[in-house]
Amino acid sequence: MILHITTPNEWEKAMLEGKYSAPSLQSDGFIHCSTIKQTADTANIFFRGQKGLILLCIDEKKLKSVCKYEYPVGGGQHDPTVGNLFPHVYGPINLSAVIKVVDFPTDDNGFFKLPADIITAFCR
Repeated sequence: MILHITTPNEWEKAMLEGKYSAPSLQSDGFIHCSTIKQTADTANIFFRGQKGLILLCIDEKKLKSVCKYEYPVGGGQHDPTVGNLFPHVYGPINLSAVIKVVDFPTDDNGFFKLPADIITAFCR
């Protein structure tokens, strides 16, 4: 399973359109996602302090678009300590691949932690 951070408004728009498409699909050519282990760090780097976010839990096997594991955009590929490849979805995400939607709140200091719903359901 991979995760994508978004807003409830973007998810509602996707449900009306029948597919999810993030702005990065136009700007970068793919939708940025993270593995379960990468998600909290990713959120704390790019979304720290933002309120009202959600996580789309995506079953890669159900994706109609291609998902590739690649180095992060903007660096990391030449740093031997990084070694983390991130899932990038090259096309819209079909709604049938989204198996769960979970609120993604911050703590009192504006930091994200992986929600208990994700840990309980997918980290056994």
